[in-house]
Amino acid sequence: MYEGKIIKFYREKYKLTQEQLGKDICSITHISKIECNQTTFATEIIALICKRLGINMETEIKKLLGVKQQIFKLHEAIIMQSFKDMSQINGELEQEELIQISEYFHMYQLLRARYLLMHHKCQEAYKIIKKIKKIENKLTLFESNLLKHVLGSYYLEKQEYVKAIQILKTIQIQNYNNPEYYYHLAIAYHTIQSPVLAYYYADKSHNFFHDINNYLRVIDAEMLMIIQVEDDDGNEEIINRYKKLIISCELCNAPERKAKVLHNLAAEYYRRKDYKQASTFYKESMSLKNLDSPVYLLSLEGFIRSSFDGNLIANDQLIQHAEDGLTIAIRIKQLLYIHLFKLLLYLLKSKEKEYHQYLLNKALPMFSNSGYTYLIQRSKKELFHYYSNNNLPDKALEIANLLINT
Repeated sequence: MYEGKIIKFYREKYKLTQEQLGKDICSITHISKIECNQTTFATEIIALICKRLGINMETEIKKLLGVKQQIFKLHEAIIMQSFKDMSQINGELEQEELIQISEYFHMYQLLRARYLLMHHKCQEAYKIIKKIKKIENKLTLFESNLLKHVLGSYYLEKQEYVKAIQILKTIQIQNYNNPEYYYHLAIAYHTIQSPVLAYYYADKSHNFFHDINNYLRVIDAEMLMIIQVEDDDGNEEIINRYKKLIISCELCNAPERKAKVLHNLAAEYYRRKDYKQASTFYKESMSLKNLDSPVYLLSLEGFIRSSFDGNLIANDQLIQHAEDGLTIAIRIKQLLYIHLFKLLLYLLKSKEKEYHQYLLNKALPMFSNSGYTYLIQRSKKELFHYYSNNNLPDKALEIANLLINT
């Protein structure tokens, strides 16, 4: 079954013609049929061919079967988000030349694209996606759905949430035994401010992660579910659920997840206008994050806003924090945060006119193109109040219509 593929691989590797390989062993036709798995063959002939190629067929078949096992282990490591295992398995597969003739080669390529996306290497991942899309008709049903999952993950990484939803919704779960993609759908719906669907898909992913005993990702799904719950009564249930998740993160030794929970707890306090607590938890979240990362900038922006709204820190210090954030955003090429920190600087420097001009002409179009529903709504409300307070009724009405239509 595998002998012909292996023989062809090494023949082409050593740049031998079928005639050269079969000389004094068998005919060109027989070599061709062996390579295409179209004939039976004597073990003596295979032994002579292997001797000429300098390979041991039994060893090569074991290596090829091992490739299949490693590819499935890589898939499992990606679902579990075990970065250490991912890196090790991916490194081993990159060194295995027989992967090129594995029947699971396309699956590996797609998993490698997911691996790259999880390391924020969008351009490298998209090169693979483009190649696979060209031979999409050759994919198995599983691989076809995996391609959709990878493409949806790509759009998430690019912060194009509407596109992510459109592609992820086309996955056929009956042909794709990885309900993990429900979590990615939940993330996308959350970002475009669709809490019911975000909760629905987060709950489905929560059940999946629980079934496979992936408790770190159970934390992720649980946190996403909590965020969707509006608690206008100000009771402590939501706060306590966040605090329990923080304890779970500590028990699992998961500082990155703890940072996320702390950020969302801070956001909940900010929503309740408890700016002191919000500022405290944003700062704690920042302390657990890499400085040159979008997630750090997200918490920094929250820290500055809560500190400003609560009048907790001197304005010149907040300006310095915002300038530092802008510098990082430019360095790591994060357009969203470039806009957010420029807006903060206008706000902190009391440049009201410049703030709203920048919001209308620069930031809002970008928010709209990327589907940042929360930022879109917040921006339109700010513009409406600004125009109303400055006796610009026509513009205020225009923004009001946009709000109503949205």
